[in-house]
Amino acid sequence: MKSNVAPRIAAITLSLAMAAGLSACNRGEDPAGEQVTLAVSTLNNPFFVDLRDGAEAEAAELGLELSVVDAQNDSATQANQLATAATDGSAGVVINAVDSAAAGAGLASVTGAEIPVVAVDRAVEGAEVASLVASDNVAGGEQAAQALAEALGGEGKIIILEGVPGASSTNERGEGFEKGLAEFDGIESVASQTAKYDRATALDVTTNLLQSHPDVTGVLAMNDEMALGAIQALGSRAGDDVMVVGFDGTADGFAAVADGTLHATIAQNPTELGRQSIEVMVKVLAGEEVEALQNVAVDTVTADNVADFTE
Repeated sequence: MKSNVAPRIAAITLSLAMAAGLSACNRGEDPAGEQVTLAVSTLNNPFFVDLRDGAEAEAAELGLELSVVDAQNDSATQANQLATAATDGSAGVVINAVDSAAAGAGLASVTGAEIPVVAVDRAVEGAEVASLVASDNVAGGEQAAQALAEALGGEGKIIILEGVPGASSTNERGEGFEKGLAEFDGIESVASQTAKYDRATALDVTTNLLQSHPDVTGVLAMNDEMALGAIQALGSRAGDDVMVVGFDGTADGFAAVADGTLHATIAQNPTELGRQSIEVMVKVLAGEEVEALQNVAVDTVTADNVADFTE
């Protein structure tokens, strides 16, 4: 899983820093009452439902009118939605990109209209954004890999379920997986395949991979939805002779950790991601300086501490 993510992240960070300064110089009015568009990759995933809910709550608190559009994981649909946002009176756009690389072109109409952009959860390549509000996906990926390897006693064969191709979260979690697994020579990744962050797709992918690799002892999934799909495919083997680790910290993920079918999940806080993305957008619209990267911490959740996250 050789990765070239690091230089891309450096370039994105530089773009973020430059854009932050530009946006702050061109704004300054009270943003109360303004319309902001939240472009979400998909609302079929509970994680992004929570992200939307956090954004809506903060928008209501700060007096913004929030228009939410759902791309259903289709980059072309998201590009069309962004083109609409550029002409419908939106004062700002918060984007959760379907595909980090494709989103840059999709945002051309928005940035061309000098409408500020904040990215949330996933980076955007090839476009100026005022800030990126995201979890530390590389660190989280490393934590996930270490949690699985430790559960296996440092030995075993695993399969990896990847997220949406091209999404920055997929690239960054993959980089973290690579770093984490590098510490365990006895862990062998026998297959790595996308399941597009989707539970039903992960069920099918895992079922097929298990036919080719019946002796796997671990599954490393880039989100909880795919981890839960893998658990369905494994049946009674999940949490017994096959350990599964996910990422996100959804309610269903926590429930699976509590019942022992999911060994661990790396808990993000999607509600906080949504809330902070709107908070940052309000600052940008008001002409305030904002940090180019806003990191939201992640936690490794196992049976030992899951109660702390579900109370």
